[in-house]
Amino acid sequence: MSYEPIFALFWERVKQSIEDKTFAKLTLAKTIGDTEIKNVYVRPVLLENDVMQMSVISRFKTEETESFHSLEEIYPVLFSLMNKPFLSALLFTSEQDVVFKLNKKRAGSITEQAPTFLNPSDVILEMKAKGI
Repeated sequence: MSYEPIFALFWERVKQSIEDKTFAKLTLAKTIGDTEIKNVYVRPVLLENDVMQMSVISRFKTEETESFHSLEEIYPVLFSLMNKPFLSALLFTSEQDVVFKLNKKRAGSITEQAPTFLNPSDVILEMKAKGI
């Protein structure tokens, strides 16, 4: 069974957290084996014209890269990193943490936990204040 439908549900939770203004950050973690890439962090950024983009910071063994994408462009980027090399995606919101995990058979699951962050990201708070 493919994990794509479960990851799509997880992605809906990501989009909903941005819409609800509770999004804090998104992290891909737990790689398979010793990989060059170690983590991926996704955070919102607000451009000069009050348009939100998503910053994707990829942390490698020896360097860090940052790219900017629209929310729609992020899904295929993150999905392509799941299973090879990442086994988990963690959505941090001010209401709860939502964790997408792949098990040894590569079946996906979603679990919820108490929130790690009590406040949304600064950009989300700024958007809320501006009514964006």
